[in-house]
Amino acid sequence: MLSVAGVLFSLFSVIIDVPDKAKIYAGVGILIFLICTYLLMWVRANKLINVELTVDNSKVNIKVGDLFEEQGFKVIAFNEYFDTIVDNKVISENTLNGIYLNNYVSDIEELNARMEVDRSLEEKMKNTNESRTHGKKHRYRLGTIFQDNDYLLTALSKFDNDNRAYLHMNDYINFLLNFWNEIDIVYAGNSVTIPLMGSGITRFKEYNHITDQELLELLLWSFKISRIKFTYPAKVTIIIHEGKKDKINFYKLKEVI
Repeated sequence: MLSVAGVLFSLFSVIIDVPDKAKIYAGVGILIFLICTYLLMWVRANKLINVELTVDNSKVNIKVGDLFEEQGFKVIAFNEYFDTIVDNKVISENTLNGIYLNNYVSDIEELNARMEVDRSLEEKMKNTNESRTHGKKHRYRLGTIFQDNDYLLTALSKFDNDNRAYLHMNDYINFLLNFWNEIDIVYAGNSVTIPLMGSGITRFKEYNHITDQELLELLLWSFKISRIKFTYPAKVTIIIHEGKKDKINFYKLKEVI
């Protein structure tokens, strides 16, 4: 913007002859105009909470909001066992996972029963952990999706022996690539809403700290290289929790893709 303004002022300075007495006033006026323009853009960039990107002709909307209020498919991240025990040990009641199970699933046992006989889940089972005493025993490949009406449940995190979620960075990358491949199979022309997956996992092995901004940029990068196409009016929406909006530079996202 400053470059465009500079070119325009340079052009007008050639065409318009400013009297010597007025040059200082014109210079001050231009400086004030540029400062005001910069401040307005700076304020707008810092208040931005919604940005729409085009990725290979697919619309991707990143915004602050409530995932459960969105239309179309909504993604809920589970652990690699697809556990459904909300006891603040295996699953916290304050997570999207816990809120979904407590408030949007009428019969947990019926959901578990459908998972047990689902052919697609069976094909993507990695192994069975017989030593596990609390929770399910079947372990699934990261990125695996189970459809529950308009909710897409996906296996995101690994669990250690103390039921603590963790991931290695290569696990997260593989999850994203498998996840988009699964989405391509099930979305059937519907819009898909995704939380900022991975932001609640503090145990990224081999990484002392990974920011929400970096996770979001990885999510966008993986969508781009997946080559999945969302034809209008279908789109991808990435929902940012209200409490995390100050950690996301929405303005910078325009430069990522």
